[in-house]
Amino acid sequence: MHLLTIARRLPRSLPLLLALAGPVTAQAADPSLLSLERIYASTDFRPEFFGPARWLSGGTAYTTLERSQEGKGGQDLVRYDVETGTRTVLVPATRLIPAGDTLPLTVENYVWSADEQQLLVFTNSQPVWRQNTRGDYWALDLRTGRLRKLGGARAKASTLMFAKFAPEGRRVGYVRENNLYVEDLASGRIVQLTRDGSRTIINGTFDWVYEEELDLRDGWRWSPDGRTIAFWQLNADSVRNFTLINTTDSLYAQAVPIQYPKAGESNSAARAGVVPAAGGRITWFQVPGDPRNHYLARMEWAESSDEVVIQQLNRLQNTNTVFLGARRSGAVRPVLVERDSAWVDVVDEVTWLDGGRSFLWESERDGWRHVYRVSRDGAKVDLLTPGAFDVATVSAVDVPGGWLYYIASPANPTQRYLYRTRLDGSGAPEQVSPAAAAGLHGYNIAPNARVALHTYSKFGTPPVTELVRLPEHRVLRTLVANTQLKARVEALQRGPAEFFQVDIGDGVALNGWIMKPADWSPDRKYPIFFTNYGGPGSQTVLDSWGGANYLWNLLLTQKGYLVASIDNRGTGMRGRAWRKIVYRRLGVIETQDQASAARAIGRWSYVDSTRVGVFGWSYGGFMSLNGLLQAPDVYAMAIAVAPVTHWKFYDNIYTERYNGLPQENQAGYDAGSPLTYADRMRGRLLLVHGTGDDNVHYQNSEAMVNRLVAANKQFEFMAYPNRNHGIGGGNTTLHLRTMLTNFIDETLGPPRAQPQAPPGPLTN
Repeated sequence: MHLLTIARRLPRSLPLLLALAGPVTAQAADPSLLSLERIYASTDFRPEFFGPARWLSGGTAYTTLERSQEGKGGQDLVRYDVETGTRTVLVPATRLIPAGDTLPLTVENYVWSADEQQLLVFTNSQPVWRQNTRGDYWALDLRTGRLRKLGGARAKASTLMFAKFAPEGRRVGYVRENNLYVEDLASGRIVQLTRDGSRTIINGTFDWVYEEELDLRDGWRWSPDGRTIAFWQLNADSVRNFTLINTTDSLYAQAVPIQYPKAGESNSAARAGVVPAAGGRITWFQVPGDPRNHYLARMEWAESSDEVVIQQLNRLQNTNTVFLGARRSGAVRPVLVERDSAWVDVVDEVTWLDGGRSFLWESERDGWRHVYRVSRDGAKVDLLTPGAFDVATVSAVDVPGGWLYYIASPANPTQRYLYRTRLDGSGAPEQVSPAAAAGLHGYNIAPNARVALHTYSKFGTPPVTELVRLPEHRVLRTLVANTQLKARVEALQRGPAEFFQVDIGDGVALNGWIMKPADWSPDRKYPIFFTNYGGPGSQTVLDSWGGANYLWNLLLTQKGYLVASIDNRGTGMRGRAWRKIVYRRLGVIETQDQASAARAIGRWSYVDSTRVGVFGWSYGGFMSLNGLLQAPDVYAMAIAVAPVTHWKFYDNIYTERYNGLPQENQAGYDAGSPLTYADRMRGRLLLVHGTGDDNVHYQNSEAMVNRLVAANKQFEFMAYPNRNHGIGGGNTTLHLRTMLTNFIDETLGPPRAQPQAPPGPLTN
């Protein structure tokens, strides 16, 4: 379940929305004060942009997009030399003007061919499910300057998906309307590889739940020799529709059916096969097991054009079997089996070593998430990153140098640093990120592992992106300084912000942060507002820039509130036992932890324990409801936005991974459901949902409304017509945040009087 994506995306999407509108005349404003308009409807806190960047020549140069200065708008594709910093406009925007048009293409994404002489441009995108994965692709030949649209004359606009160059760069493959195609760039000849694509037969891409919960969108892969294509096919004919109702776009309501398998319901049947790139017979891999009760969670070529590696999860997702599949026969053989009494995670990318004789694997088999080196037959498994800590991600594998680069934070799970260790398991790991720079470090490491794009931020401090030399981490140049954003943030009235641990008993200490008003005094009592998420493997307590969420929290401190967040058990980076204690009882342990932490903090001398509030979105909304209802002695109010209210309403892949099948665990489903505790409600509640939410269906809030009405509990409720899980569009975000802020003032206030902050420069 990517419920967490809302928390992650809001800070990113806001600057993009603001960038699309121009500022109007600014009013004089006190730069130290925040307003909702400044945060959500102005350019005051817009960050600088960089990228998307692509490495060239193994890492000796990179390209990025920059606004064109030639007067026709659009973006130039600019090359930078790593060593010298020399800037060259490789593809000016004027070369991206289609014949008969006057304006250049808007480049949403791009990719280079292996010889760096061909460019694919993705533009005019549209959503498929929750991301814009279909659009138009244009190919530019840098040698001739020829720019042509892919798909042929009969292709509808915005219907191509996941276009990729063949290894030799002369052909491009893509998905169109659930079928696979290969197009020759020189002649324009198109070969259709599959012909059975439909609403329910899905070739080369995925249905709603595979995309959302297994993070699978691009469902096909060129073989290394370019002769064949491996791809997924899903048969969704047994997946029931959940019908959304659009009542705002026409005089009569329209039904919008979404194939959505709820917990315990039937899945798509998945299989994988290979097809010649020139067209011909498909060879299907003979993966055992009922295809509707297993998931083909990952597939890649296995460092060879003769075999693929497939990860198969069982329905309960507590067993991941790794198969090698033969291209010619379709026969498969298991080489590794990962099991857990709770659930297992898939490995996003299997990196091959020694010419395909071994591969890197990530596992929690010793109680922590670590990287292992596994022989191709699975007989030998060697631990490369030992220790009582979790590896967050693998950043790069330097095969010639013999190094594995990974992100971890052994001493403090709220932070992230880059480490490296020997691929042969010898020697001690080395911290590459500067030890003095506490916070969150992210890296895009070049293929040669000698340089990286490094992005660093810490709590309350906007990110900086720089080009660094590895492994010494020497800064070659700063690419994004965010100087103006930093200055505006630093000019704001800000009180202390602290990270802490709170002891909730039985040897359990939870990580948290707290933000205090600028004139905070230990001799005064303050209302406290908790912002939470709490879902499996997530974290809100991170030493990193929080974007618009941070600014909203800061606005609340300017109004006189304490704002805090706690990571309960079940969250990430503290080992397997910590994460998986929530198994088969989502909403029980997490709620107890949050309430226990709030009780403990309520005993602090400067906290007013009679004015405690909680807010969350999605899984956080589920947690907020549970807090208010399961711990009515703690919380005076709660705000729940787009919450799950019973896991029977949510999709099967996410829900069954953590809660098991509802047919086998009804008691666990009910024990963690806010619906179970509606009659306990004592505090104030604001419930918010978008009626067009295809992720956490509006039905969740309707069920909560019915249960509260039956219990004769009064509450406030806001439905945003036709809005999705993000509840955005137009003026929606400002409206929503205004409503949330007003509710906080009404229920936890009155806050102390503060000077009125004018709205600042508004966008059109």
